[in-house]
Amino acid sequence: MKIVVIGGTGLIGSKLVAKLGEHGHEAVAAAPNTGVNTLTGEGLAEVLAGAQVVVDVSNSPSFERAAVLEFFETSTGNLMAAEAAAGVGHHVAVSIVGTERMPENGYFAAKIAQEQLIEKSGIPFSLVHSTQFFEFARGIADEATVDGKVHIAPVLFQPIAGDDVARAVGRTAVGAPLNGRVEIAGPEEYRMDEFFRQALAAWGDAREVVTDTHARYFGSELSERSLVPGDGAVLGTIGYRDWLGRNTTGK
Repeated sequence: MKIVVIGGTGLIGSKLVAKLGEHGHEAVAAAPNTGVNTLTGEGLAEVLAGAQVVVDVSNSPSFERAAVLEFFETSTGNLMAAEAAAGVGHHVAVSIVGTERMPENGYFAAKIAQEQLIEKSGIPFSLVHSTQFFEFARGIADEATVDGKVHIAPVLFQPIAGDDVARAVGRTAVGAPLNGRVEIAGPEEYRMDEFFRQALAAWGDAREVVTDTHARYFGSELSERSLVPGDGAVLGTIGYRDWLGRNTTGK
């Protein structure tokens, strides 16, 4: 089938396009650098012609609260309208485990707004709620650094490899619409502070990890289960140590 991947040249999108292609699907990467812009609508009608499924793994270039909300509301509104006109039968979007638990977080609030637009569109849909990607671990550590020390809350943390995300999203895309959500996470659950203590040691990073109950995660204070899925989540197969051994850029 023809599956259009919005954000198809990015981290997850490029992996997803490759995996779908390996399974015989016509996977089309759609992004500004391929002539498709969901913010302006440029190229949408053309790329969606004949598509059965659209997968949205795009991301905002800015995480500032107003900018990220505008990105997801505008791009999703344009995308859903174009899909309705093209007769697309299944919309898949990647979101984040725990969005509804931290609505004060500007990025999470924007993802909630995106999901609401999808749910109201009338197009059959599936939402894939993922935990944090291994590929973003260094960025999380950098964001949590205060005066040279990495402040991390001792809450549950279950990150996932980008390859496992792409695999789960691909399976969802070729399946029947859920008209609901599925949660995905890595195979191993950690205490977040211990994960980063081990990760920084593996990276050869000398920064001290400070266990801090009130440490904020991109502006939000975390509770025990803010970032982990509930029962029934689909778990990946790639552990962090194995992933790091294969991805030296992760260091």
